[in-house]
Amino acid sequence: MNRSSISRILLLALLASSRAAAADAAPFRHAEATVAQLQAEMAAGRLTSEQLTRDYIQRILDLDQGGPGVNSVIEINPDAVSMARDADAKRQRGIVLGPLHGIPVLLKDNIDTGDRMQTTAGSFALAGTPAPRDSTVAAKLRAGGAVILGKTNLSEWANFRSFESVSGWSGRGGQTHNPYGIDRNPCGSSSGSGAAASANFSTVSLGTETDGSVVCPANANGVVGLKPTVGLTSRAGVVPISHTQDTVGVHARTVADAAATLSVIQSRTSDGRDAATGGVPLGWQGTGKTRPTGIPIDYTQFVDPNGLRGARIGLTRVGLNGFDPFVPTPQPVTDAIEAAFAKLTDAGAIVIDLDAAGFTFASADGEFLVLLFEFRNDLAAYLSTRVGVPVAGGTLQTAIDFNNANEDREMPFFNQDIFDLAAALEPGPDDPQPIFGGLTYNQALAIDHNAGVNGIDAAIKQFRLDAVVSATDNPAWATDLVYGDHFLFGTSGLAAGPGYPIVQVPAGMVFGVPLGISFFGSAFSEPTLIKLASGYEAFTQVRANNLPTFAATAPSTNIGGTTLTRVRRATPSSAPARASVPRKPRNL
Repeated sequence: MNRSSISRILLLALLASSRAAAADAAPFRHAEATVAQLQAEMAAGRLTSEQLTRDYIQRILDLDQGGPGVNSVIEINPDAVSMARDADAKRQRGIVLGPLHGIPVLLKDNIDTGDRMQTTAGSFALAGTPAPRDSTVAAKLRAGGAVILGKTNLSEWANFRSFESVSGWSGRGGQTHNPYGIDRNPCGSSSGSGAAASANFSTVSLGTETDGSVVCPANANGVVGLKPTVGLTSRAGVVPISHTQDTVGVHARTVADAAATLSVIQSRTSDGRDAATGGVPLGWQGTGKTRPTGIPIDYTQFVDPNGLRGARIGLTRVGLNGFDPFVPTPQPVTDAIEAAFAKLTDAGAIVIDLDAAGFTFASADGEFLVLLFEFRNDLAAYLSTRVGVPVAGGTLQTAIDFNNANEDREMPFFNQDIFDLAAALEPGPDDPQPIFGGLTYNQALAIDHNAGVNGIDAAIKQFRLDAVVSATDNPAWATDLVYGDHFLFGTSGLAAGPGYPIVQVPAGMVFGVPLGISFFGSAFSEPTLIKLASGYEAFTQVRANNLPTFAATAPSTNIGGTTLTRVRRATPSSAPARASVPRKPRNL
């Protein structure tokens, strides 16, 4: 299913407008349908899981693989229809296994499924024999009666291969596009998951986040992104970056659907395959705080349309002017952010300006060293579980060697300098790392731990907050395979190092491109964040009033040029006759 990215982009520029119009002529009957609505339809006998699954597959074929060409789905599960039939048969016998029973779900292509599908992280290095067993989250989906519909494309190796990478591009899957504007980027690394959920290619989808890879695609594609506390969802059977920061999250079109999905995939107790599922994230380690014993079974109980009334929200604008002082955030984006913030007060929240109050978030300057150090070791552990693929049983160096030997497929646009950097680190956790000025891995961990204690935790305690809020990321840029990504700002780092949760929710539009805000909390604060985010969603209805159009470009209006008319030749009656003169042929 790999495609030539450049030729496809050029082709889409010519064809997407007409095809999008054709797609709109036949509305999808399950468009924006929620988990609860679909369950009600199936319970009443008006819909079967098999019908729903076939409808999603057809929509993927029409709009993802054909039509405007979102290219978010890298593989359809050949067993999806049979899974749906099984769910229907159980329902007929009165057996409903959970809130996702019969509901089609797409999984990011770095999440193992012990079936006939590949798990490749977008790289041909992992293509071949499928994973030998389900990841914990895939097993939980099966146990809950969900239909595993397929796998989504991603930024190759979860966007951890090169500083020059292009979000949404992988060697195996090509370039994923944004359903709000095919020329726009879906953001990474869970780009396919976010784009697919937005385009109604499944009811919900799973992504993974290390720092921003759930919330950034949610922001760019106008959907809800729920990044759980590290250890609330198991990473067993997931191609890793960092055991300190990785987490499996959700993309959905509503907060309620994200909450229902979290209810199914979470590990309330240790799964035996991932130590984090029995412990606490980095930000709580050494503080005396322990894993809660009363982790909820059902997170949908916290969905509240009035969830912001009386809530104390700490607002920060730190970094929103842009990472680079010479490339500031454009005024229309800033205006949209401020309008989104104003809705918090309009919805009944008490908003405390943390910046004006002089609060400073501790930085997580140790993060990149932690990620590099853990990636090298964690990847080798994962590769030991795989057979029948080029890097099976190998190391990071094996993957580097594979890429060098397959440059035409794996590195046509960008290199693997992050891989090379990770491979160059000293081996011990207390070894000074010259690349980082002598900082050690353990010292870097301490810095990131402090980012939780004297960051989100300190703000919540000092100002008696329910959550911290900021804008998520800048709106989606136009995909650029020459110069790479165009991040202006991003706030996921507030929670990444310590391993804390985020719920991102659509909050506005800038020239037809989505913009979101993020609710941050301390570890295991998902119930509160779901309540607040659902309150914001209900009050603003941003997604409901701004659905994707699959336009060729975004913005799609006021960009046309003048209309030229053909100059007509003068007729014999209006012009004197001219003698025929031989002419030199035109340049061919």
